Amino acid sequence: MKIALVHDFLAFLGGAEKVLSRIHEIWPSSPIYVLFYNRDKVKKLFDDKKTDIRTSLLQNVPFGKKFYRLLMPLMPNFIERFNLSNYDIVISSSTAYAKGVLTRPETLHICYCHTPTRYLWQDTHDYVRNLPYPDIIKKIIPFGLTYLRLWDGLASGRVDKFIANSRAVQDRIRKYYRKEADVIYPPVDTKSFKISQNTEDYFLLVGRMRHHKRVDLAIEAFNKLRLPLKIIGDGPDLPKFKRMANKNIEFLGWLPQNELKEYYSKCLALLHPQEEDFGIVPLEAMASGRPVIAYSKGGALETVVENVTGIFFHEQTPSALTQAVRDFHPENFDPQVLRNHAAKFDVEVFKRRMKEYVEKAWREFNEHK
Repeated sequence: MKIALVHDFLAFLGGAEKVLSRIHEIWPSSPIYVLFYNRDKVKKLFDDKKTDIRTSLLQNVPFGKKFYRLLMPLMPNFIERFNLSNYDIVISSSTAYAKGVLTRPETLHICYCHTPTRYLWQDTHDYVRNLPYPDIIKKIIPFGLTYLRLWDGLASGRVDKFIANSRAVQDRIRKYYRKEADVIYPPVDTKSFKISQNTEDYFLLVGRMRHHKRVDLAIEAFNKLRLPLKIIGDGPDLPKFKRMANKNIEFLGWLPQNELKEYYSKCLALLHPQEEDFGIVPLEAMASGRPVIAYSKGGALETVVENVTGIFFHEQTPSALTQAVRDFHPENFDPQVLRNHAAKFDVEVFKRRMKEYVEKAWREFNEHK
């Protein structure tokens, strides 16, 4: 089988990029096609001396890597320009454009869908409202999004088999694309985390500093609680969040993995105030033996077992999170139970399931030719 991998773009280091790197480990000789590639941002996952990364002409647009959002209307055209006619199987890793590649009838196209494109479907209105542009620009942008939405729906029809990263995403694929999907949970490197013998007196929040991560909700709650909260991560909304926070809240910025692991293992609990498609961070905390206080929607419902690996709050408000923290008792949670639960989502489990899925799909595809 000649296999090609396709990803939207490698512009930053996120959960989707980590999944792509694990898929590439299964088929390491497969080239990776991306719209553009920012080597400095993803060099920890992809060594371009060992990985065959192939980019579109967008790679050569001046300042395109920095202002790539302005290039979104061009991306459907450029993803369709990749010539994948020499491959038996194409595996796209997509939150937006990769699923739209053109393939021959003889080529099996499997899409690992992290989510139907958020800013085109369920988050459109919030996305436009929170853009850092003047109001006149915000009035124009929805016209472009309508075009992209039409293309996205059409592109979904080019996929032979969808894999969703959670049941929540499975439901969205059914709603927006009218297609069924199988679920394979993303990989978590559980073996690299450890349980600490001693915890310290702080709560932890980890993630990109973006509006939809609801860091603001945690800040408002802990401003009121006056308990220690450490926040790890970077992103465009970091200055705004810092202005909101009282002195009991400490921003540590981006940290290397070895330091992050220490903070995971010693916190009282991880806060997860956002709705995620899946959410790898809660499982990294569990692999470190620490429980999670999570908003009860999205992927958290598939990874957090209430009163076993964490607790839920059911309204996405500061007051609901405040009450959950007050009701939380760390001594009620067994670190080894937490770690054992996280192991069900380990990297090796993911790689085995992906390999078996692709091989079975290829057999069935050929039987129906």
